Amino acid sequence: MAQFFIRRPIVAIVISIIIVLLGLNALRGLSFEQYPFLAPPTIRVTATYPGASAVAVEQSVATPIEQEVNGVEGMIYMKSSNTSDGRMLLDVNFQVGTNQDMANVLTQNRVNSAQARLPQEVVQQGITVKKQSPSILMLISLFSPEGSYDANFLINYCGINLRDQLLRIPGIAQVDLFGGTDYGMRIWLRPDKMAKLGLTPADVMQAVKEQNLQAPAGRIGGRPSPADQEFTYTVSAPGRLITEDEFANIIVRETETGGAVRIRDIGRVELGSQDYNAFGRLNGKPAGAMAVYLLPGANQLAAAEAIYETMKTAKTFFPSDLDYKIVYDTTPAVEASIESIFHTFLEAVLLVTLVVIIFLQNLRATIIPLLTVPVSLIGTFIFFPLLGFSVNTLSMFGLVLAIGIVVDDAIVVVEAVMHHIEHGMAPKEATVQAMKEVSAPVISIALILCAVFVPVAFIPGLTGQMYQQFALTIAISVLLSAFSALSLSPALSAMLLKPAKPRTGILGKFFGGFNKGFEATTNVYIKGATMLVRRSILTIGLVVVVAVGAGFFGGQLPAGFIPEEDQGILGVNVTLPPGASLERSSAVLAKVEEILSKTDGIESYQTVGGFGVVTNTFQPNFGTIFMRLKPWGERKGGGLHAKEIMAKVGAEVRRIPDAVIFPFNIPTISGFGASAGFNFVVQDRSGSMSVDQLGAYATQFAEAARKRPEIGNIFTSFDPRYPQVKVELDREKARKLGVPVNEAYQALSSSLGGSYVNDFNRFGRLFRVYVQAEADYRRKPDDIKDIWVKSKTTGDMVPLGTLVSITPQGGTELTNRFNLLRSVEFNGVPGKGYASGQALAALEAAFKETMPPEMGYTYTKLSYQEKTASPAGPTFVAAIVFVFLLLAATYESWRLPWAVLLGSPLVALGSFFGVWLAGYDNNVYVQIGNIMLIGLAAKNAILIVEFAKAKQEEGMSIQEAALTSARLRFRPILMTAFAFILGVVPLMRASGAGAGAQNVMGTAVFWGMLVATALGVFLIPGNFAFVESLGRKKGAAAVDATTPLPTPSHGGGH
Repeated sequence: MAQFFIRRPIVAIVISIIIVLLGLNALRGLSFEQYPFLAPPTIRVTATYPGASAVAVEQSVATPIEQEVNGVEGMIYMKSSNTSDGRMLLDVNFQVGTNQDMANVLTQNRVNSAQARLPQEVVQQGITVKKQSPSILMLISLFSPEGSYDANFLINYCGINLRDQLLRIPGIAQVDLFGGTDYGMRIWLRPDKMAKLGLTPADVMQAVKEQNLQAPAGRIGGRPSPADQEFTYTVSAPGRLITEDEFANIIVRETETGGAVRIRDIGRVELGSQDYNAFGRLNGKPAGAMAVYLLPGANQLAAAEAIYETMKTAKTFFPSDLDYKIVYDTTPAVEASIESIFHTFLEAVLLVTLVVIIFLQNLRATIIPLLTVPVSLIGTFIFFPLLGFSVNTLSMFGLVLAIGIVVDDAIVVVEAVMHHIEHGMAPKEATVQAMKEVSAPVISIALILCAVFVPVAFIPGLTGQMYQQFALTIAISVLLSAFSALSLSPALSAMLLKPAKPRTGILGKFFGGFNKGFEATTNVYIKGATMLVRRSILTIGLVVVVAVGAGFFGGQLPAGFIPEEDQGILGVNVTLPPGASLERSSAVLAKVEEILSKTDGIESYQTVGGFGVVTNTFQPNFGTIFMRLKPWGERKGGGLHAKEIMAKVGAEVRRIPDAVIFPFNIPTISGFGASAGFNFVVQDRSGSMSVDQLGAYATQFAEAARKRPEIGNIFTSFDPRYPQVKVELDREKARKLGVPVNEAYQALSSSLGGSYVNDFNRFGRLFRVYVQAEADYRRKPDDIKDIWVKSKTTGDMVPLGTLVSITPQGGTELTNRFNLLRSVEFNGVPGKGYASGQALAALEAAFKETMPPEMGYTYTKLSYQEKTASPAGPTFVAAIVFVFLLLAATYESWRLPWAVLLGSPLVALGSFFGVWLAGYDNNVYVQIGNIMLIGLAAKNAILIVEFAKAKQEEGMSIQEAALTSARLRFRPILMTAFAFILGVVPLMRASGAGAGAQNVMGTAVFWGMLVATALGVFLIPGNFAFVESLGRKKGAAAVDATTPLPTPSHGGGH
């Protein structure tokens, strides 16, 4: 193939140009995101049981639905949260790669099967099943700078005027209102007045249903009609009620004197909220917030840009004294991360260029390898749409690391051509001869680097998805690089390369000094290599020592998964004591807001009172604050990294009494909840424990876990000590007095919890009507006694105080179930200096110390993925096996591949040593880097072994062939190695968004390649001599100690 392109260089250039143009065109259509969507598809089932306790919701709603949904095709686990405001959230998680639309359909079918077993009130409220995007893309806050509008107006302005516009943006999955809810027509009843008039909440609800309805009245003169009918008239009857006055005038009952009892006579009506579980504030002032969620796989940057544009347009229609602010946005991290990697890319290109110029000392020879970089890297984008890849951190990592790899093939070609030109050949002849020598190694190296990544394609789960994005990007770029090395590089070499002219001046002195130094280094190297070649068994001993060293340093590394990043966003979780009111929570949150307002590095903060984002539940004693940090460029001073800001805020908020408050980081990879850290679930596998018993065990476990240094913080929302009131109805007495049990409980539920009646239309939307007792009639437990019901036998009003006994008790406001078992979920973060793997091991140890046999444990979210991830060891071994098989087929030998692969422990030693030295953990990026390094180390070995084998076939002895090849290939090996090593230096020193992953991977591959090159050049010739001597007769295999050393080459060491 190379011969053709040497004769037809323009064809090679045209093909390369076409590859670049196709790559640029493909790049235009790709989505940009920080990470590909790696989270398991999640389907969320939501139901509401008004007025029910957490336990009642669990037993009546969650249990029947879970029993039907359990085992749906592709499910990995399901988890439900049941709260005392009557809500049930069931998240069904499916295997990574499952079609989310199909999962939604299958789950919906199962839920439909369960509806017949659910309470009627739950069915009436509606059960929703929808695809869930578990991570927020953006949080938009609407506020009134001068305080002209209250929070209820602000949140409903979002719902009525903005939410629908945002939902129409391509890529947006859902928009939820935070800090409030839609409007609701609230009918506030006064039980004392109702009792005097002989009315119950059920009477009011019935009256509303009768008089607030849409009644189609038909047409006059509609067909069939007489032949002489000339006109038709549509009859318009009054429909649903609209205003507060219309609802207040609903007639509940007529009196004996002919008068009418209206709702306004027994209560009042206002346009309020659907519920009052939460409130919102922006920088301490009332605000309404919208949480915008992205569809899996959507273009994150394009969606964010459309949101900014939509909000900018919508602002032109805002009434006076209304403004908005985007206080939570994940896209700056995406942009900064991509920009950071792009800068790293440019730095890597410059460093690689510097290496090539120093070693080749010829501007024309430098240009050729650099021209192959855009062909190989930009051409890689052609395959991204076919593979479903996006431009993200992982794929860009692959391209950055590929810079040093793709330039290697061209360097090998150019260096070989220059070698022959300096020995008197014409450029075209030199190119032909060089391609005869290097074509086979170039193809072998490309195949080896691709073979390394073959096992990666079969790894399941999250780690498999991460490996594949990275690995396939490199594999494609390597194949394109090999094609360029066999087409564009020889074509340009034949056209451009000329014999080097003697350099003069400063540059000449520098190159002369470099060549002398390099020649001296080469001679020292050959002496060392000669010793190992002559005593080849010694190299095997050194390989064993290296393997032991790699095992030692690898054992010293704590197990990790994915490093946390500074993404420009932090959160604060606030939990007050059980039973604390929303008003108390507001006061504590105000103290936290004051601290945040004085903390450097924080740009703005959005408060959501009554909502715990970590657990995704509404409780009066919960609160969450989202912080947007200042741009990374403004936080370059000391103490302004996200971790440092968290530490400062954490130290300050711990001083606030009567609350558990801590800051948290968001997960590095979206789709795994709202906070970084671990998720550990304790389960009652017996199914017979009470809430109190489970709570006691949970407390015991948490106390044991907090004592361990590996655990920095651990908490749970489950607490059975919430003050509650137990109401027991005397059923016999109720029957004697003619009070149906269901009506007694309905009166209790309607008065205290509120009952949904039906709907009304306003502002072009459909809202709900609720009936509930006035706040003054439900302030204390004894108010239950003043709720009245009607006797069916006498018609008299009977106070509930004569039918029920009221006793205080402790209980829980939240229950969790995991795979049908009642559970307690713990969230937390590892201790300072400890990795996630160490924290999980500590949790398991604490569990075994404290929990009885009937208890079990499991993991959710990212911790689940970490525990179920395929171990790196088998993948590492499989990569070596694939490389071995490919080498065996290439060399038609089972022995020779060992000469290449015996150097593999070197990369592990270097990588683990570097990571240990830098204080990082053994995470996914280290493992990916090690797999890639196997191929790179094999590449160095192939350059020596391939030439040694050729020299041996020409008649040289094993020793002479090994040492001649070592001297001949020493320069290109160092050149390509330094090109790669310096190419990853920018990754090591990266800062800002995404720096955590860049630093870890850069460190691993830098040290791995450095050690593999520094030691490998000595070990590889010895390995070759050792394996080639195996199986031969003693006389033929003996290494001739008198064989002269190969003569040093001159002219720059080529």
